[in-house]
Amino acid sequence: DPDALKSLLHREGRRICGIVVQPVLGSGALPLSDALLAVLESASQAGVPVQMLVRGICALRPGVPGLSETIEVRSVLGRFLEHSRVFWFENGGSPSTWIGSADLMHRNLDRRVEVLVRLPGSGLVTEVGELLDLAFDPQTSAWELSSDGRWFQCRGARHLHEVLIQRQRSRRS
Repeated sequence: DPDALKSLLHREGRRICGIVVQPVLGSGALPLSDALLAVLESASQAGVPVQMLVRGICALRPGVPGLSETIEVRSVLGRFLEHSRVFWFENGGSPSTWIGSADLMHRNLDRRVEVLVRLPGSGLVTEVGELLDLAFDPQTSAWELSSDGRWFQCRGARHLHEVLIQRQRSRRS
């Protein structure tokens, strides 16, 4: 619901992260709803930094002066096709994190019933926050979307998927 997202965005002061690792913000056959585009652009115009991690095509143009200059869009591609959807709201220092199955495509916002669930407990929220920080770290290899709609590669020394695989291995041992 764009209205619910809008109210969460309006209370933000530092950042919102939307993690969606599949085509989510699309153009052509994968359009982002006009209402949601307007909400994200309005948040940017109010000075809210918006960070988005997307898998594929993105209809939003980040970094356009006066329109979306506080929006950053990155894509971290790796060996696996993840389907995670995480919405992080800084919430004035008391982070709120939501997970769900729906991405932000028009059909999911307007023609389906989709559910987001708030993560319970500060431990899980902290862990997700650390993953988001890692994904947006300049040392993490990623693609970044420019204001003209072109993607450019940022060759960081760290590969997110390798770090995640190594963390999982260390948990098992």
